Amino acid sequence: MNIIPQLLREILDKPEQTQRELAIKLNISLGSTNKYIHDLEEKHYLIVQDDGYQLTEEGQNYLSNYRVDNAIIIAAGFGSRFVPLTYETPKGLLEVFGERMIERQIKQLHEVGIQDITIVVGYLKEKFDYLVDKYNVKLLYNPEYARKNTIATLWHARHLLKNTYILSSDNWIRETIFHAYEPCAWYSGVYMRGNTSEWCLTTDKKGRITDVTIGGADSYVMYGPVYFDRAFSERFVPLLESCYQSPGTENDYWEHVLVKNLKTLPIYIYQQPDSIVYEFENLEELRLFDTRYQNHSDNEALEQISHIFHVPESEIVNIKCLKAGMTNKSFLFSIGEDSYIFRIPGPGSDLLINRQQEKLVYDSIAPLSLSDQIFYFDGKTGYKISRFYENSRNCNASDWSDVSACMKVLRQFHHSGLTVPHIFSLRERIDFYENLCMHPYCIRFEDYAEVRKKINELLDLVDCINPPKTLSHLDSVQSNFLILPDHTIKLIDWEYAGMCDCLTDIAMFAIYSYYNEEQLIKLIEYYFERPAEKEELLRIYSYVSLGGFLWALWTEYKSSLGEEFGDYGIKMYRYAKDYYKKVMQIKKIVNILP
Repeated sequence: MNIIPQLLREILDKPEQTQRELAIKLNISLGSTNKYIHDLEEKHYLIVQDDGYQLTEEGQNYLSNYRVDNAIIIAAGFGSRFVPLTYETPKGLLEVFGERMIERQIKQLHEVGIQDITIVVGYLKEKFDYLVDKYNVKLLYNPEYARKNTIATLWHARHLLKNTYILSSDNWIRETIFHAYEPCAWYSGVYMRGNTSEWCLTTDKKGRITDVTIGGADSYVMYGPVYFDRAFSERFVPLLESCYQSPGTENDYWEHVLVKNLKTLPIYIYQQPDSIVYEFENLEELRLFDTRYQNHSDNEALEQISHIFHVPESEIVNIKCLKAGMTNKSFLFSIGEDSYIFRIPGPGSDLLINRQQEKLVYDSIAPLSLSDQIFYFDGKTGYKISRFYENSRNCNASDWSDVSACMKVLRQFHHSGLTVPHIFSLRERIDFYENLCMHPYCIRFEDYAEVRKKINELLDLVDCINPPKTLSHLDSVQSNFLILPDHTIKLIDWEYAGMCDCLTDIAMFAIYSYYNEEQLIKLIEYYFERPAEKEELLRIYSYVSLGGFLWALWTEYKSSLGEEFGDYGIKMYRYAKDYYKKVMQIKKIVNILP
């Protein structure tokens, strides 16, 4: 580490310091400090006075090479360990002691004269816009925030890397650790006693980081802000670009680039005293630090749980984000020894799902004990609290013993004789999703108009057959079959359920599982416990095509909301086209009009 700019910075900040005070701050001997000051005096960088020191113009010119140019604040991520708070508010905008974490850091940067601040946003990006007016910051959007880790976030900001601070929006820093001038590239380090899963640092005698291991004990760890000097940035950017463009790095942090290249990227540890820098790992840690969060989180979901179960928020513990579904967001929580799942409808789902009808379905099927146990359901908001089944698992669509058991449960449900007042109409739903996409010619499939005509043929065909309507699940994806440790099977998530041809459920299971025709035939035989008749096969193939078309439109609508589901929509569209052809072949044999 270059001591000279650090020494000049200390003198500039506090000219009246003694050599002993300077030695302590620089962590060098008093003799070394005396020698450095003597050398700087000879170079005309400073003047020794009775009451301290004064930087000369030459000293200030030298120090200007180390002036911080700007700061980048990383704020694109979701913050899954802080659900349900982060369903409403990005983690960096959460308050600690009444002050938002990101605002505290912006103000600390401003205190040392750093005004050029860029916030890289992604999740709930609109929430950060007010900061532009309040603090004159800039926003930079990372379109890959949902698919890639911070390697993509920093890659999108790579053109800004100079003499640059890199901060995480969700850090809380008690006292500013920033300066107008920085002597070298560094990573903030905090000493962790005992075992830790953090990234542990090994340094040489001069403080240069020589190795990083994930996990360790009694070690300094990567914790808090980082600083790149210009020379470091020039070396780092090509390495970042190379790593970003390499396959398999989507889940990498930007620090992976640093760790892989420590030999060519000189960076030093900036050791922090205890209780200065905080990175809250989850809501439980935040509750311990700021006790307001124990019972006054100002979060609607936690407030509802508190009210429904008659407990203070502090007793709602073990909160974990569950993998977000294609329609909803859910989190796990515990009260006492019992665990539950809280479902929050996703964006735009109020247009897609009638929650009152969903509640009617749950009420109707309750006597069967087929679904998961429901403790709370709000027919207006769609908020739902259900039992969490420990050690349960989803149906494995590749395991035919699983599939056989699930089809038996599905068949028994279809024969239950239960009814609800509402009908699920594939024709109505297809028209509905098409209208949501604004106009059929706005849909991205090139041959949509031609395929739509074929879909109309199938709809007319099904109407001509006019099969009986049965209460059907209609979202019979393999992950909605829950297999408990005692082999009991629960069928969950009844959002789309209604009166329909029950064979639609077989088609939905098949396309959700990406079955080919051979697998579909096997599935059908497990359901019927016999080979299908030609008309049954024609109906199921029709529903495979119609269901594929319906969910392809669904993904088009979701895409218009900024949500993407990979190649799901393409696969569904392919089912629509391929199984239309198969239906037409069977139709020749069955001879059904139209």
